[in-house]
Amino acid sequence: PAVTAVPPAGTTLPEPAVPSAPVESSAPAPDASAAPARQPRPNAFEFHAPASFNVELPTLDLLEPASDDVETITEEHLAQTAQVIEQRLQEFKVPVTVVGASAGPVITRFEIEPALGVRGSQIVGLMKDLSRGLGLTSIRVVETIPGKTCMGLELPNAKRQMIRLSEILESRQYQHSASQLTIAMGKDITGHPVVTDLAKAPHMLVAGTTGSGKSVAINAMILSLLYKATPEDVRLIMIDPKMLELSVYEGIPHLLAPVVTDMKLAANALNWCVGEMEKRYRLMSAVGVRNLAGFNQKIRDAEAKEKKIGNPFSLTPDDPEPLSKLPLIVVVIDELADLMMVAGKKIEELIARLAQKARAAGIHLILATQRPSVDVITGLIKANIPTRVAFQVSSKIDSRTILDQMGAESLLGQGDMLFLPPGTGYPQRVHGAFVADEEVHRIVEYLKQFGEPQYEEGILDGPAADGATQDLFGDAPDAEADPLYDEAVAFVVRTRRASISSVQRQLRIGYNRAARLVEQMEAAGLVSSMGINGSREVLVPAAAD
Repeated sequence: PAVTAVPPAGTTLPEPAVPSAPVESSAPAPDASAAPARQPRPNAFEFHAPASFNVELPTLDLLEPASDDVETITEEHLAQTAQVIEQRLQEFKVPVTVVGASAGPVITRFEIEPALGVRGSQIVGLMKDLSRGLGLTSIRVVETIPGKTCMGLELPNAKRQMIRLSEILESRQYQHSASQLTIAMGKDITGHPVVTDLAKAPHMLVAGTTGSGKSVAINAMILSLLYKATPEDVRLIMIDPKMLELSVYEGIPHLLAPVVTDMKLAANALNWCVGEMEKRYRLMSAVGVRNLAGFNQKIRDAEAKEKKIGNPFSLTPDDPEPLSKLPLIVVVIDELADLMMVAGKKIEELIARLAQKARAAGIHLILATQRPSVDVITGLIKANIPTRVAFQVSSKIDSRTILDQMGAESLLGQGDMLFLPPGTGYPQRVHGAFVADEEVHRIVEYLKQFGEPQYEEGILDGPAADGATQDLFGDAPDAEADPLYDEAVAFVVRTRRASISSVQRQLRIGYNRAARLVEQMEAAGLVSSMGINGSREVLVPAAAD
């Protein structure tokens, strides 16, 4: 399928040798006036001249400041609670010793050391009894605290502290992070800011039930990117089936395409990302670099020496246009479940291809869903997305689907999450930063004043199949133009069976497409109309052996 180049933002380049055009699978003949010495090579493509942006990063005064009303938990209260924990567990013949406690903005973790011979599973089994004995709604038991020999009991505080996004963005961890894909997650159980680098993630899966704070966390992640990178460095593709959450970002200069709300267009956008990934890989291979950071560094080094690196796949190889920096691309999908219901297997394949290979090409995924079941978060998707974020879920099964372990069912909701960084088996409990709608609107209006977004043409256009207008869902308006029509006719004539189900099984296609093929055969006089018992008769003679 034809793919289109990303318009990397940056400094204005000289006029290209040929006008900007979508990349063709084979290069078109050059204009006669140019009179090149030889024909362009096959599989050539052209990068658009980059759009010129002059965007200043937003300031922190657009966000609400942190609240000064912070309630501290006294040492006496911690000692009293520790004594009650020891007493309640002793009543169930499970002796433990509380060896430490650390109070945070939302919960307090008590470190307990089981007595000799007490198994950790015994304490886990008493979790509900212990929460009832302490008069709390939920308690989370941490069987292993990394770096320590004790277990952990996480008890919710009587009054939760509001964590603002401005607290995380002004922290040393965020400010000193060199990555342009730094994401503010929130605060850990002791109140320290938690940030992560999406480039190292390299993709993120976010799941949780309705009202658990998932959409607020997605907004916080997007604002973290907008505070760290200009459109020259990072571009966004947003897919929003709910039409409400991400549509507020319509018109910011970071967007590569309008916010996608039509699921069929969403499949086209992902298909464009796959094509862009393949094209970037071919380009980086020809230039001799291993990832997008190395490619951009090579371009910067050449510009510092006042040299230009020519496009090795130029449509005019005698006079190639100079290459420029390519931006990182972040694809945000707010509701994966709805996308999977509409597009199904095709979307799963596209996401899996991007998750497997797109990291080095500078394309990263943030997937969110409120239905963490195995038909949405399939094994193919999970295997390629190591970074997971689980908000409150309704059952242990849902927690296992997201994190491959229990724990998310005991969260408190409203931004309370378990964050599983890549390469670790221990989830980190994080309290997400809150972002109000007014803050999002202020930042969007600030960014809009720097000009209209420069959308890339062709992102939402579906790829045309050879000889047909077939789309990603296998729908072709003219069945005779379907590339499988001749194969279906040959199968029906050979087997003398004209049933839709047999055509569907043989060609491995959907029911609607198989029905259209059989109906077109009926219109062409190859098979009869449906009889009383639902069968059709093949009217053409069998082919001679």
